[in-house]
Amino acid sequence: MNGSEARAAVEWLASAAPDPAACRWDWERDPRGIALLPAGRRWDVLILPGELGYPTLDVLTRLIDRPGPVLADFGEARMGFFVPPGTVARWVGTGIRGAGRGTWIVVPHPAHPAGKVRWLVPPDGSGTLTDATLLELAMHEAAAGPAGGRGA
Repeated sequence: MNGSEARAAVEWLASAAPDPAACRWDWERDPRGIALLPAGRRWDVLILPGELGYPTLDVLTRLIDRPGPVLADFGEARMGFFVPPGTVARWVGTGIRGAGRGTWIVVPHPAHPAGKVRWLVPPDGSGTLTDATLLELAMHEAAAGPAGGRGA
């Protein structure tokens, strides 16, 4: 990620914060390099277990050039796919958690590693999100795909 992409990504993510300047300060000066951001305003996050998330991301990247942002915890137990706001309120799938209006998520700086979460697909600053219908189709294909998935 080059400098202008990183700045655009910072601005886009910070725009979801109640105080964007405080968010930027957290990223730049907090040694953990994370900020808490509210979901439901600019995006929702669908949280998949890692064993489904990684194969789903593989399918998505074959279907489209660039999915929306994707976070993973360093234990790789969970992955968060950024989807349009309102998705979580309409989501009916089982085994998938969601962060929508009224919830907050830990978000690392888009260009720096931080804490216990990392970007698998960092935001590009354009506001690109993963279409929820496409994500669901990718999840179905990943679940029906060859056994073993990541690391097999």
